[in-house]
Amino acid sequence: MTGQERSEEKSECVSLSPMREAVPAPPECERVCVFGTGDLWCSLGVLQAGYGVVFGPTAVLGHAAAAAAQSTLLIFISVQRQHYDFLQLNQLKGKVLVDLSNNLRKNYYPVANVKYPQMWLKCLNTLSAWSLQNGPSDVYVCGESAKAKQAVMAVATKLCLSALDPGFLSVARELEDFPLQLFPQWRLPLYIAIGLSAAFYLLIRDIIYAYVTQGKDISFRIMVWLELKLLGGWPIWGKCRENVMGQLQENSRFHTKYFVRGDSYLSLGILGIGLYVLLGITSLPSVSNVLSWRDSTLLLCTAHTYLYGWNKFLSSSTYKWCTLTGYMLCLVLPSVVLLLKLLVMTALSSRHELLFLCYYTLKRWLIFNHRLFLGSKTNNLLLFFFTFI
Repeated sequence: MTGQERSEEKSECVSLSPMREAVPAPPECERVCVFGTGDLWCSLGVLQAGYGVVFGPTAVLGHAAAAAAQSTLLIFISVQRQHYDFLQLNQLKGKVLVDLSNNLRKNYYPVANVKYPQMWLKCLNTLSAWSLQNGPSDVYVCGESAKAKQAVMAVATKLCLSALDPGFLSVARELEDFPLQLFPQWRLPLYIAIGLSAAFYLLIRDIIYAYVTQGKDISFRIMVWLELKLLGGWPIWGKCRENVMGQLQENSRFHTKYFVRGDSYLSLGILGIGLYVLLGITSLPSVSNVLSWRDSTLLLCTAHTYLYGWNKFLSSSTYKWCTLTGYMLCLVLPSVVLLLKLLVMTALSSRHELLFLCYYTLKRWLIFNHRLFLGSKTNNLLLFFFTFI
């Protein structure tokens, strides 16, 4: 190795000692090597705990990575999985590797982010640089080597972290998916809060509103609604059964054979045509590039709910105490998502044309409905809004 190569290698690796005055460099067992730097290491406080830190090169090079790895026994890998190519087995003999990486989403890879299971540990990936500012946290250390886990646990204990041993590397994949969970402890309280809010909202619209405006006590319907929620259409079916059976006995044109065949024929035909049209639309390159099956499902379900409501939103009796009905509340979020998706799909030059088309369509549809009359001021207001949006 020439002198120029040595100077380049020294400039690419940074070695830091503990923040104490007149303290010699710590031995190899008291030093750690870090590949990949970020906010996490500033919050861990490794230097404050008395450890020397050797930072590997930012752009990981072969000779620089080897020099950084040879100087310590404990190596922390905080780079993504696709950058593991610089790790060579002959350079890591007798070393303990700690993986801190996480995936972008759950089940992103079929196996965990480990390259050499014999010397690899999974640790510190469930921590964030900001959560460490609030005090000690639990750290999970999993691996195949008991000696390596003891070494990492000693470092975690010195950093004022509670080290826990979940087992072998078979659970490393679960640890990688753990940071991707969104408020896992908030799910049950959130469900309870949403359920109570929805129940109180419906109680105001249906029970309290009728009692205040009409003086009717219809609170007994709550139990009936619960029954209909679990057994929807049960009273209607019971009433129809009593009336229909007598008609079927007198009607000689009803045949079970043709009833099953005819309805099955029509149902399968309608379903086949619908799927055929849907497959034809989604097979277009311009549609398949911007829409997925999730988008199509959201669009169909939203259209189904709009058809259910139809023009009920134009009736003043729908808004009891200025509150929206249940299907209107369900349409707010999907409608916003579809509108933003439509704006993203369309080019900037064609957005104004699309907005003008929406304006004229909305105007003609509202004028067609006899329950609402739009004057010239309202038309000018709509035109002004769609022009400058």
